[in-house]
Amino acid sequence: MPHLGSTVHLRALAVATLRPRQAIPPHRPAAADRVVIVSASVGAGHDGAAAELERRLTEAGFAVDRFDLLDVLPARLGRLVRDGYHRMLVRTPWLYQRIYSSTERAGGGGPVARALLRSAETRLLRALPADTGAVVSTYPGASRVLGSLRLAGRLTVPVLTYLTDFSVHPLWVADGVDVHLALHAVPAAQARAVGARDVRVCGPVADPRFHPVDATERSAARTRFGLPANAPLALLVAGSWGVGPVRQVARELRDCGAAVPVVVCGRNEELAEQLRADGIEHVHGWVDDMPGLMHAADVLVQNAGGLTSLEAFAAGLPVASYGCIPGHGLTNASALDQAGVAAWIRDPAQLKHVLGELIDGPRGLLQREAGLALFAGGVPDSGTGAATHQDVDRGPAAETVRVCRAGVGPATPIAVRRTRAVRPAALRLAITTALACTVWAGAVGTAVATTDGGPRLIHAIGEDLDLDDVGHPHHGHHGHHELDADHEGHAKGRHS
Repeated sequence: MPHLGSTVHLRALAVATLRPRQAIPPHRPAAADRVVIVSASVGAGHDGAAAELERRLTEAGFAVDRFDLLDVLPARLGRLVRDGYHRMLVRTPWLYQRIYSSTERAGGGGPVARALLRSAETRLLRALPADTGAVVSTYPGASRVLGSLRLAGRLTVPVLTYLTDFSVHPLWVADGVDVHLALHAVPAAQARAVGARDVRVCGPVADPRFHPVDATERSAARTRFGLPANAPLALLVAGSWGVGPVRQVARELRDCGAAVPVVVCGRNEELAEQLRADGIEHVHGWVDDMPGLMHAADVLVQNAGGLTSLEAFAAGLPVASYGCIPGHGLTNASALDQAGVAAWIRDPAQLKHVLGELIDGPRGLLQREAGLALFAGGVPDSGTGAATHQDVDRGPAAETVRVCRAGVGPATPIAVRRTRAVRPAALRLAITTALACTVWAGAVGTAVATTDGGPRLIHAIGEDLDLDDVGHPHHGHHGHHELDADHEGHAKGRHS
């Protein structure tokens, strides 16, 4: 049976890739040709997007500085936040889901989160070079800090947020941010729905090593990784931390017979050992040559919808969302499906059929073309009724160059909000509370994971705990769950 390496598929990919390279406006000397990018080392997606933006801006002649927001937080709180976040994903995903759902309903973070981010404002402002022409955020918390500085008049250069996901949680849209850069019309509409004003659809960025290949390169990639020469291959990824029901999905891929699973576990060495014990033959830890592994595969199966999905689109690889982690894993799967660039498999019974369509059928061809079109243009902005052709120089780096050189007007708030200044004592109390919550979450996660009564404890705490604003009544679950979490049961429903 033919698959991605077949002649018809390669011809389609060749046609789809005959396009001008994404361009950046010609360089003209300016007073402040320096851009600062603020990301966060929470997983690898935010930093990956920041690294590619840096490369493209440097190529355009700009000086670029990158900062990690977690390094800017005082008293090494950033490391504790990152470690607590990681522990929640692995040990107590229900808690992370609870927090994410609460902030989604509330339209943003609570007072503790605001106080923690406020503590980084002065430190970040001092770190910015004097000749900074614009600041780009690739992380929601950084957008909140920068937007607050803009509104207060302490930061006078434009602030842009590059929305790295296909779904937009309200935390992404911050008061004071001048421009939001969206991958597609779907996230652009979501950003506008939660109050963003200047939203520009400019497509994603991906390392240029991710590109479609011919049969010869594909065969060479399979040889390098010791993979079967002719069998269809399903590349299963779970982020840099290897979270989610990866073992279950790997076994289902193997047992359904649609493709041979090739699993990337990131830095989760324990997961890799478990998969090998399960009899999964092709298991990798951290992979430096991810482009090569995508060139060898026929389909990508992912559970979070982040940077790896965008890289697969650039490589001409069809994408399926399956076994998604709670939170943005589910909302990204929904948005990718709505945009027509990835299939969302919600029922295990549909796994073999949908993967077969993506590997050998017209659905795979259509999705590969749609994914490549994100980088080549042709993404209509339904929110503004713009033309259905996207110019080749409308990438996020090119748009950042324009904003940096043209400037913007004074920052305006999304909505009028009355807040009282936080006194130093209250700020210290808020930071201490945030730290205590992080440590508590890790402790509870460890206890739950190592106690026989774990499931009952999860249920009891989950019913009583509501992390919405203190003093408010409990809310029922509704809408999409938008938190990364280790979800052991698949969300089931009819395949769309």
